Amino acid sequence: MNNKIQTPPLPLPLKGGECLADSTHAVAIPLPLMAVCCWLLALLCACSGEESKPVSAYDMWHEDSAALRIAVTPTLDCLPLFLAEENGLFEQQGVEVSLYTYQAQMDCDTAFRSGWVDVMASDLVRTEWLKQKGEKIRYLTATDLHWQLVASKMARVKKLSQLEDKMIAMTRFSATAMLADKLVDSSGVVNEHVFRIQVNDVNLRLKMLESQVMDAMLLPEPQATGARLLDATVLYDTRWNDVCMGVLAMREMDEGVRTKEKEEVVRTKEEGRGTKEQVEGLLKAYDEACDSINTRGLMAYRTLIAERCGVRPEILDSLPPDIHFNPSRQPRQHDIDLATSWLKIDKGGRTKEKGGKTKEKGGKGKKKGKRR
Repeated sequence: MNNKIQTPPLPLPLKGGECLADSTHAVAIPLPLMAVCCWLLALLCACSGEESKPVSAYDMWHEDSAALRIAVTPTLDCLPLFLAEENGLFEQQGVEVSLYTYQAQMDCDTAFRSGWVDVMASDLVRTEWLKQKGEKIRYLTATDLHWQLVASKMARVKKLSQLEDKMIAMTRFSATAMLADKLVDSSGVVNEHVFRIQVNDVNLRLKMLESQVMDAMLLPEPQATGARLLDATVLYDTRWNDVCMGVLAMREMDEGVRTKEKEEVVRTKEEGRGTKEQVEGLLKAYDEACDSINTRGLMAYRTLIAERCGVRPEILDSLPPDIHFNPSRQPRQHDIDLATSWLKIDKGGRTKEKGGKTKEKGGKGKKKGKRR
């Protein structure tokens, strides 16, 4: 399946960026022309001899019942998947794969937990947190997702110790939240004096930097390159201390997932998704795409990156030339331990529990605030 870009609304993903349930564009049609169109439509329906039935959003989604559905984000770590779809590498391996692009990791989570997708590009903090919430997840491969903490030129922050009274854009229960905590801890600044602001959409974060409404933020590529072009200061890069949080995660296929649109259980194994052969074909196509990118370089896929990540030409021209894509491999245990240890230990000696609660050592549990 060789689709260009798919930006589905939530909770139901649709291909091609369309949403049947919502229309934001209206076109004014003159009344005489409208009358003629209605007459022609009635004539065609009468000649057909059968009543036409509208195609529901669920029916369109269900057409992909045999395909392995993957939620991706407009970030460079998903480039091997974009390339594998664009060049038909999945088909060459005999597997049917559909990519669904979401603008934020939390949207991928929603689609994943609702059963609309089977696999998602994410990070170890989010997936380990979802495991604590009861989701059965296994890792297909680690990915080359890297984050940079960048500070706005107007914020006048040149080092971590200058983050006091500044705002950092990140996502709760994600690698960005963990990195923000650890970097603030290492800076010597009072933790409560650095404000974490939840901004899930990475492209929106970059726009907030452009409009100078955010002091600092954690960005992946290619958005981080866009920030550097705005003369933002790079305060930290996960490559500096070899932190690798990116993963391609898959739901364990031994259970059904109840959809919200229809009172039925979609059993992915019965529909032929998530089989050993399908996963092997997916990873072979992924490896082939990584090899192609490393051999030809990022600029060979300039158009594909612009289309799938939605970035300007000047950002493409400034991407780091040394970005390397590793073949499929399991995430490293010490990266998993880094994520799980942060999820367990909170500030002030508090231990995080399931359900988003925190418990003081020797004290009562206290419910966390709602997500903004």
